[in-house]
Amino acid sequence: MTYLYETQKAMRQRRRAALQKGLVAILDVGTSKIACMILQFDPSVQFNAQEGMTTVASHGSFRVVGVATTRSRGVQFGEVAKMEETERAIRTAVQAAQKMANARVDYVIATLSGAEPRSYGVTGSVNLENGSVMDYDIGRVLASCDVPDYGQGREAVHAMPVNFALDHRSGLSDPRGQIGNRLAVDMHLLTIDTGAIENLLKCIKRCDLELAGFASSAYASGISALVEDEQELGGACIDFGGGATGVSIFMKKHMIFADSIRMGGNLITSDISKGLHVPGSEAERIKTFHGGVIATGMDDRDIIEIGGDTGDFDHDRRSVSRSELIGVMRPRVEEILEEVRARLDGAGFDHLPGQRIVLTGGGSQIPGLEGLASRVLGQQVRLGKPLRIQGLPQAATGPAFSAGVGLALNAAHPQDECWDFNLPANSSGRQPLKRAMQWFRDNW
Repeated sequence: MTYLYETQKAMRQRRRAALQKGLVAILDVGTSKIACMILQFDPSVQFNAQEGMTTVASHGSFRVVGVATTRSRGVQFGEVAKMEETERAIRTAVQAAQKMANARVDYVIATLSGAEPRSYGVTGSVNLENGSVMDYDIGRVLASCDVPDYGQGREAVHAMPVNFALDHRSGLSDPRGQIGNRLAVDMHLLTIDTGAIENLLKCIKRCDLELAGFASSAYASGISALVEDEQELGGACIDFGGGATGVSIFMKKHMIFADSIRMGGNLITSDISKGLHVPGSEAERIKTFHGGVIATGMDDRDIIEIGGDTGDFDHDRRSVSRSELIGVMRPRVEEILEEVRARLDGAGFDHLPGQRIVLTGGGSQIPGLEGLASRVLGQQVRLGKPLRIQGLPQAATGPAFSAGVGLALNAAHPQDECWDFNLPANSSGRQPLKRAMQWFRDNW
């Protein structure tokens, strides 16, 4: 196959080595915070070396033994902008989590919220040689997919088979062992900007860690925030982060679309800072304790004291009403939701049977956001929290930790992807995934 296939297989081997050792770190690199969780696995984890897939006995097969968060530095719009500052922040989070776990980790699985993800739907089909579907046939049909030319400077990070069809029967999730003559597959391919992941990889290596896996933040948040029915019937997860807002759509328990909007909660904070003439830290405090997007009759009488240390008595003793604050925040929130609606409409979300939308991420905690989102998006909207996992402290169970929890669940229960199967060696003749992941090749 291509370098991409080989390097992704190498990542799977590193992940298996980490799970066999019993410890792996989950790193969520966001614009507002960097979170690190250390997972400890028990001996019930079993490995299938032939297929490269991991089988875990139950959800209780791992527990969180260390958690740490720190203020993100050097990250803008979900991407690394200042290498040294981001490196220090990652070191701080990882070292604090290791101290809590009383253990050292060598492997890390990371997620990034930016990097401009783009989704592609690809298909392929082959004739069965033995009249029944074998593992080799799964590899053949995945290798037969015609991957689009997604351009220079972009690499594929997810290649997930979302639907199999055997002769006239479609909607199969695992056709292995079934009898038929022709096998077809629909696969979802997700690409991201190469430079963004190269910078993150460099930061991780400078922290004396090895990258054992990578996932899109939109994908990880959807795994943890959407319940089983929403993933099965069709649901969208809106990860309202600090620098970027992730959008992911799930159907039949597979992600079929992902995108990212370069706007988030930090932009709202900036609007408050400029509109009320206060420092950024004070604007963040005002947004957290007094913010909202739905006006009520009491807001004109709800007075917010704005402090300061400029030395000007009148300037440092100002006050504004909550209605003025809502007037600053609501236009920006509506703009972000309109962008989300455009992404969902472009992906054909209206044609799904479920059409449930779940808001998660730190920015989803703005009071009134659920109601405003329901009006703008025109769908059923609810606020989502990540699923509970064993050992996770109460302070890390909020919506801001959805991506980290989803990445932990995916590490223990990885979803099948293209490189989890042994693809035929001659598949490279049709130019699938011809642009290798140079950033992996240079570091292995």
